[in-house]
Amino acid sequence: MNLEVKLNTNVLTNNNVAADYNRDLFHKTKTLVINVMSSPGAGKTTLLEETIKKLSKQYRIGVIEGDLATEKDADRIRQLGAKAVQINTHGGCHLDARMVVATLPEFDFEEIDILFIENVGNLVCPSGYDLGQNHKVAVLSVPEGNDKIPKYPQMFMRTELVLLNKVDLLPYLDFDVETAKEDLKGINPESTLLPLSAKTQEGMDSWYSWIDEAYQACLKQ
Repeated sequence: MNLEVKLNTNVLTNNNVAADYNRDLFHKTKTLVINVMSSPGAGKTTLLEETIKKLSKQYRIGVIEGDLATEKDADRIRQLGAKAVQINTHGGCHLDARMVVATLPEFDFEEIDILFIENVGNLVCPSGYDLGQNHKVAVLSVPEGNDKIPKYPQMFMRTELVLLNKVDLLPYLDFDVETAKEDLKGINPESTLLPLSAKTQEGMDSWYSWIDEAYQACLKQ
């Protein structure tokens, strides 16, 4: 017996309505919003810590932290003096726009220039959900190996910048940067691979410059 199921409503409709609400607020307040995604352990929080240290005198920064449980990452951000709101998904593998909506009253967007959303560590689910952000950025780390871009194409199709973190470990691991660049180019020719190390600061100035350009573009929208 063949069973045919017809879906008359987009399953992401409610999410997209919430995303549009977020986007409108961010646009009105000229807040640059960057959705940062990666697998667990790629170094998202360390990257944000170093970014806040470097840019906090230039920009007022807020962070939404997404995790299954605990406020460990949010606490790390708060120790640097930045506003951080934790979202615990209690098993959910991604943030959605409605979760972000629920955090908005905790921020004064007249006092925030840049909002980073650190998504739940996962290379599959987060890429498919619009949060109302200006930009989606993926973080890939050298220890994960060269197979992640071709194995998880949806993530890298939907991100315009890929930060290749932990390049300080390149001498000790079998990772080829040029192969990663070619894999990304084959999946998403409009995306850019930026090698860096949040630990040693190698390549981080290029990341900071990218943020500066994105912020100036946000002000002109």
